[in-house]
Amino acid sequence: MSLPPWCSRVTCVPGALWCRRVLFVPGPVVILGYVRLLRSRSVLTLWVGQALSVFGDRLYAMAVMWIAFEESGAFAMGLVAIAESLPYIVLGTVGRRIVGRFGSLKALAAVDVVRAGLVAALPLAWTHLGLAGALALVLVAGFAGAVFDPNLGALTPELVEKRDVQAVSGLMDLSGRIARIAGPGAAGLLLAVMPMTTLFWLDGATFLVSAAALALLGRRGPAVRRDRASAPTRIPAQARMLLRGRPDTAVAIAIHGVGIAAHTVALALPAFITLQLGGGAGTYGAALAATGAGALAANGLAGNLRLPPNLPAFYCLAWAVSGAALVAIALAGSVPALLALSVLLGAVNPFVQVALVTHLSGFPPAHRLRLMSVDLTVIRTAGTASMLFVPALAAHRPSLAFAVAGLGLVGVGLFGAVLAVRWAPAGPVPGQEPVGTGASGRARGR
Repeated sequence: MSLPPWCSRVTCVPGALWCRRVLFVPGPVVILGYVRLLRSRSVLTLWVGQALSVFGDRLYAMAVMWIAFEESGAFAMGLVAIAESLPYIVLGTVGRRIVGRFGSLKALAAVDVVRAGLVAALPLAWTHLGLAGALALVLVAGFAGAVFDPNLGALTPELVEKRDVQAVSGLMDLSGRIARIAGPGAAGLLLAVMPMTTLFWLDGATFLVSAAALALLGRRGPAVRRDRASAPTRIPAQARMLLRGRPDTAVAIAIHGVGIAAHTVALALPAFITLQLGGGAGTYGAALAATGAGALAANGLAGNLRLPPNLPAFYCLAWAVSGAALVAIALAGSVPALLALSVLLGAVNPFVQVALVTHLSGFPPAHRLRLMSVDLTVIRTAGTASMLFVPALAAHRPSLAFAVAGLGLVGVGLFGAVLAVRWAPAGPVPGQEPVGTGASGRARGR
């Protein structure tokens, strides 16, 4: 892994005729890479809008599960989880034409307005229409998310120069990491002073902020690269053709599904802490905090270090490292060891996310949209299916479950890396662009 130009300096020896380049990675440097991007009005507008939206989503996720349990019991929680994921699976499988019709920032702004109304109305639906009415709203909101998420992922790289795609991917990942940490705590504080329904209204408000940001970017017009100009009128290509043409990409997406499925074993972490370490809720909270801290600390590196050119192979290897961390957790004999391994596990996550998004961003816009939609379908399917049985099986022998899941992920990740190397294109692929590798550049839309 090499470093971008701003992670080096030239040192000249007095009286000598030569200079040497010294590599360094100071802590503030990786943050400055993000600060430089945020000087672009387009990137700043999008990031603020999406950061608030993701934060609202964390409030919504907690509130909808709690109200489902409170009103209809644990069974309703499972139905809500399925209703949220099913639209991604359906549209990703047979709805490519529908997804392709929302390929503009203005269209996504309209989708966010609809989502704002849906989440704000959810408590009323549960009160007056019961479980069936609430599930219907959750399902519709899921379909809105299923057209929004891949289109936003496909449009975001167009706001920056190609060399900045990796950095903007890391920046968007950072907002999600922060929301995962701050969301539950903020929800707890808010619930101490206001009713549960307020969380839904706040989430609706964040969707409106996101809609305003997207509408503003849409009005600016040429804030995206010229190669996107005709994209909204094009229907995303068939996934089968794309994946046959790039088998290394197919491997990476498949490994993503395996990784998500394997990591559902983490739901058995409370049982592991209780049975193997004799800990309690405090230890569980500390492990979650350590995982979040590791992810935050590594995000700046993932977004700004120059990653290897074969991103699918690197991606598969990163999942193998994540699997090794799961195996090590199974062998952890103390709380400090668990916390250290949790930091490592969290640190891998940004590299996984940024590497895949950066790789997919190199495809032409219509192909990029289709591949991102397929990826969402794969991980939603894998996550939903594994949630049905993995936690229940792992609860009785959690250490064995962590070991099996980890070893399986290590094996699949290494095998995937070998395939990605073997099936990598021999030369430049027509229509595909080399994108951000951590080097600096000027963002568009100033």
